[in-house]
Amino acid sequence: MEHRHADLHGQSLVKAAEAALTNAGQQWTPMRSKVLAALCELQRPSSAYEIADLISKSEGRRVPTNSVYRILDVFVETNLVRRVESANAYVANTHPSCRHDCMFLICDSCGDVTHLDDDRVARSFRNAAKFKGFQPERPVIEMHGRCARCS
Repeated sequence: MEHRHADLHGQSLVKAAEAALTNAGQQWTPMRSKVLAALCELQRPSSAYEIADLISKSEGRRVPTNSVYRILDVFVETNLVRRVESANAYVANTHPSCRHDCMFLICDSCGDVTHLDDDRVARSFRNAAKFKGFQPERPVIEMHGRCARCS
């Protein structure tokens, strides 16, 4: 069964992200706000370098990529951002109050990434791992192919 929720965008996403971060005991700083805003503005899986470049251009000063990486690590840990492992890129989580495993469909033609929320598949994958004596901690499932627009 697919997991259902409302995807947030714009100011409602920023408010939900800020609430999720502070509820996790972290501070919502101006730079963290800028990193999330840049990631949302890019509207595609983006690297820390791309995010740092976008912020640097808007700030008129160089923003260190390692600072962006540290912020992205906090965001991944607190469920604000998801990491697309095979692309070494990040996407904003449009429903940060909802925790579930990462499952992505990645189009090799246009680069579009679709996040799937299917509790049945996630549960099956976790159970198969446990059956083999493996304790899953951070399941990530990525499927490469072509999206409907590129097929």
